[in-house]
Amino acid sequence: MSVTQIKYLDPLVVSKLKHIEIKAKMIVEGFITGLHKSPYHGFSVEFAEHRPYNAGESLRNVDWKVYAKTDKLFSKKYEEETNLRCQVVLDVSDSMRYPQTGISKLEYGAYLAAALQYLMIGQRDAAGMTLFDEDISFYAPARSRYSWLVPIFRQLEQVVAEKEHFSHRTATARVLHQVAKRFHKRSFVVLITDLFSQAEAEEDLFKALRHLRHAKHEVLVFHLLDRQTEQEFDFPNRPVILRDLETGDKIEVMPHQIRDRYREMMEAYNRRFKQRCYEFNIDFVEVDVRKPYDKVLADYLVKRRSLQ
Repeated sequence: MSVTQIKYLDPLVVSKLKHIEIKAKMIVEGFITGLHKSPYHGFSVEFAEHRPYNAGESLRNVDWKVYAKTDKLFSKKYEEETNLRCQVVLDVSDSMRYPQTGISKLEYGAYLAAALQYLMIGQRDAAGMTLFDEDISFYAPARSRYSWLVPIFRQLEQVVAEKEHFSHRTATARVLHQVAKRFHKRSFVVLITDLFSQAEAEEDLFKALRHLRHAKHEVLVFHLLDRQTEQEFDFPNRPVILRDLETGDKIEVMPHQIRDRYREMMEAYNRRFKQRCYEFNIDFVEVDVRKPYDKVLADYLVKRRSLQ
């Protein structure tokens, strides 16, 4: 993979690009260009909103504007022709605005969500978007047109640009129950979240994920975290003030005094969550927001191919 391709998979570089459409396109194109040199060689990724016209078909769906330009017959693709109906469900609660230096989980998640949808539509899938904190704040049903991404990307840009409110808490379980009820057709649900939720018990989240599976939806969870601080608790050995981004509460700690216990608790939680996902046949991927996007996209493609 060239230096240019690597650059556009680096979260910090991507965050400096101007518009989210450009971010999504550069992430996907950097990834696709490197596929032939990677273990994921063989994935078919086509970017087209048309398919060749087949002799004997009705001419009703022929795109005559394309014919005028190319002298070739192409039919417009419609939602029913897509391979997969996918809904990306992104946590936009205030805890996702951490870390506040570098790239936050919310930024990483927003750019990942945009890239996934761009990639899905390029593969002739239908992509939609749900944003949530305590409730669903934005919803766009799955469609298979690139033009459908414009309002979705605008909404993502607005959310990323907002400041923290210390009020946008998380009710992941409640939202997932709503998602399970809302989608009547079998869908592929991609949940992007940090799994932090004060308002709900751990078991509530497991029940909500099980609800999605019982509704015949395929589920993929991307667990976003800043591994250095949120998992390893790697802070300088001096008093550190920790602030809850969802409540504004603060506490002063000496990192070395609680580091071992914190790590034990985090590891135990992650083990439980992975085990329950395994039991429900849910794919679970941990994502360090300091790492490039290519591994995350590869995990998506592995799952997506298994559904074909």
